[in-house]
Amino acid sequence: MKLKERISWLMGCVQRGLFSHLDECFDVPLTEQEKHLVTILEIVQVEKHVRKKAFNQWLGRKLSEREALARSFVAKALYRYPTTRALIHALHSSPNLRRISGFESIGVIPSESTFSRAFAEFADGELAKRVHDTLVKDYLGGELLGHISRDSTAIVGREKPARKERPPKVARKRGRPAKGEAREPLPEKRLDKQVLQSAEEAINELPTACDRGTKKNAKGYKESWNGYKLHLDTNDTGLPISALVTSASLHDSQAAIPLMKQTSDKVTYLYDLMDAAYDAQRIDEVSRQLGHVPIIDQNSRGKETIPMPPHEAERYKTRTTVERSNARMKEEFGADNVMVKGHSKVSLHLMLGVVVLFADQLIRLLE
Repeated sequence: MKLKERISWLMGCVQRGLFSHLDECFDVPLTEQEKHLVTILEIVQVEKHVRKKAFNQWLGRKLSEREALARSFVAKALYRYPTTRALIHALHSSPNLRRISGFESIGVIPSESTFSRAFAEFADGELAKRVHDTLVKDYLGGELLGHISRDSTAIVGREKPARKERPPKVARKRGRPAKGEAREPLPEKRLDKQVLQSAEEAINELPTACDRGTKKNAKGYKESWNGYKLHLDTNDTGLPISALVTSASLHDSQAAIPLMKQTSDKVTYLYDLMDAAYDAQRIDEVSRQLGHVPIIDQNSRGKETIPMPPHEAERYKTRTTVERSNARMKEEFGADNVMVKGHSKVSLHLMLGVVVLFADQLIRLLE
């Protein structure tokens, strides 16, 4: 079944069957916002990915409660509740939201500490990443995609930047080594290592601690922040295919090859679109080795550059899809309001936003 046909079929099932059933069961009719949440949850089906082994088993937490907690965290990402306390308040205030999430009454809504422990458990188990991988496989696994656009965006953290421990520099004599003199070889560059590494191996070596990053904004001015970076690969319709969360100080180019390999393992596509930050020979080589055509804006490095050929320049315009996805992540799905600390929790917070963005973009394809 083609992508649009599958989405259309799913939306038809939700609108014809599920909404009418919920209207009969609920005392108050669903609002448009609540219907949108129901549709998102039906697409995402986060409860299927909750591990059967209970967190805090000594407290006797039931699987149904953990599934409800996972659904409520999806609602938190969609409604942009800034804190868990705000989410719990909404669950107490709205009977429809409470029942959509899976809590039958106010009395069964867990405490804030239980929500926090659940979030930590889901973060350690990479719940949102597993949900996202399944969505990409189910909806795009059999599709041929045209372009993959790649970019990163700043994520402001709420923690102190980690202190960097720089290895001491070894003084090296200038010029050629003397006859018989042995010198320590220079350390291998990260991009050179990534050429031979798998996507998982390369990702595991990327820095993930909260630190200070600097990046040029769309107007060409430098801006700095403490926190992280979210790296995204999106297709032509704005569906996020792969996502990585790294330290803020990591240069965009250092995440390109792992993302390229990860995305290639998930979908089949033709072109890699990247801005001048990714202008490196190794990135170009790996893209071609994977069977793609790289279209990368040239980094002048203080010299004159040759303009892109007209056909490549026209394709390069498609790269705005990833910029719009980054903007939606910040404006609509909480990437500009990270209240948790630590890489695993920040990753879960952002990946929940990526999951909701994916589902929301699917719905938009039918509009």
